[in-house]
Amino acid sequence: MTIRYVSTRGAAPSLDFEQVLLTGLAADGGLYVPDQLPEFSLEQIRSWRELDYPSLALEILQPFVEGSIPREDLKTILADTYRDFRHSAVAPLQQLDTNQWVLELFHGPTLAFKDFALQLLGRLLDYMLERRQQKIVIMGATSGDTGSAAIEGCRRCKNIDIFILHPHDAVSDVQRRQMTTVAGDNIHNIALQGNFDDCQAMVKSSFVAPDFLPDGRSLVAVNSINWARIMAQIVYYFYSALALGGPDRPVNFSVPTGNFGDIFAGYLARQMGLPIDRLVIATNRNDVLHQVLETGTYRRLPLEKSLSPSMDITVSSNFERLMFDMYHRDGSVIAQLMDTFASGEIELDASAMAEARGLFASHRVSDALTCQTIARVWSDCGYLLDPHSAIGVAAAGACALGDGNPMVTLATAHPAKFPDAISAAGVLSSPELPAHLADLFEREERYTVLENQLSTVQTFMAEHCSA
Repeated sequence: MTIRYVSTRGAAPSLDFEQVLLTGLAADGGLYVPDQLPEFSLEQIRSWRELDYPSLALEILQPFVEGSIPREDLKTILADTYRDFRHSAVAPLQQLDTNQWVLELFHGPTLAFKDFALQLLGRLLDYMLERRQQKIVIMGATSGDTGSAAIEGCRRCKNIDIFILHPHDAVSDVQRRQMTTVAGDNIHNIALQGNFDDCQAMVKSSFVAPDFLPDGRSLVAVNSINWARIMAQIVYYFYSALALGGPDRPVNFSVPTGNFGDIFAGYLARQMGLPIDRLVIATNRNDVLHQVLETGTYRRLPLEKSLSPSMDITVSSNFERLMFDMYHRDGSVIAQLMDTFASGEIELDASAMAEARGLFASHRVSDALTCQTIARVWSDCGYLLDPHSAIGVAAAGACALGDGNPMVTLATAHPAKFPDAISAAGVLSSPELPAHLADLFEREERYTVLENQLSTVQTFMAEHCSA
């Protein structure tokens, strides 16, 4: 099968994998998705039980890149991507209770699940750009973890200038320093005087009209609007399910969720044949996704700061990808809905919501319950959760199905990235950073504070392209 990629809004041309990798938002404002998904039989999935992580990734990802990357080249890229993860299993499972597990996704270089996708994305971009002899500009918005993972994944790429926007004074000190202490003439950190939604909106606006860049350079996304990000995250759903008896036993997943990208990858794994019974949308006080599932209304809400800043998001971009499937892949309907959403709220179709509720559960977790969960798990197991992972564990408990199947919470970040939350939970005053980041607070920072104006940011970018 040869997969093409189509826009959720139906009016942009379809692309192959190489084109979609080097594209951000579709020309019609939509997000790219595959025109078809590879489907794996239970027998095929069962045959993968003994594979290590890079080998499993090769089997799952090869259909998505068919025609753009030869299998042997992809094998080399994947081996290189996961070689430097600090656990030999790459994504190990830890048991918290009977049928309660956490999947540790923080053993990459920046201590967050984003490394799984962005270490791969950087290498894929390097591969394609060298082949094409092309220079690009990467623009991304981060609520904390995407920025550092993107910089780490792309900093060695000589054909890339990378500009990362984060909300000024709204990410943890560790998260900020992981971005701002990486030296390189092609790396630019922008502290925007706004919130994450402002950063994300600025990125989307720039992709719609990228002509502010010099020399006709193209703009490439590293946010989860880039299909390759979503694609890479599918793998660890298969990996953890296989470790727990899949595919002969269904598995449930609880996913700390802000932008809906990580849990959408789980939805895709299910569509591709992995027996997943239920996906739990775990939100903090910024609970737009929980409210959608509860009420069927998708609305913009005021953003509130929390102890889990990576989830302080009120416009979940990747939810549009799910809506596309819920509305039978009718791009014109999605375009109309998203036009309405841009200035207000939308009521989702009752049959579409019934389908969504059959696949997803959801739960909202307060800061107080986040701290209680960190303290309880530490007391019961001696296991330290970061605040985002604690939200996933709390939601998993609240949405327990009683079906006897394993419930896996995605542990999305290392607790040392969020010392304030750990301290607030009364567990440890200062969790230690791993050895490779032990001197993080001694390193020199470099970032630029800019006002919340699109023209200001775009002028800065145009003037600082160096690759």
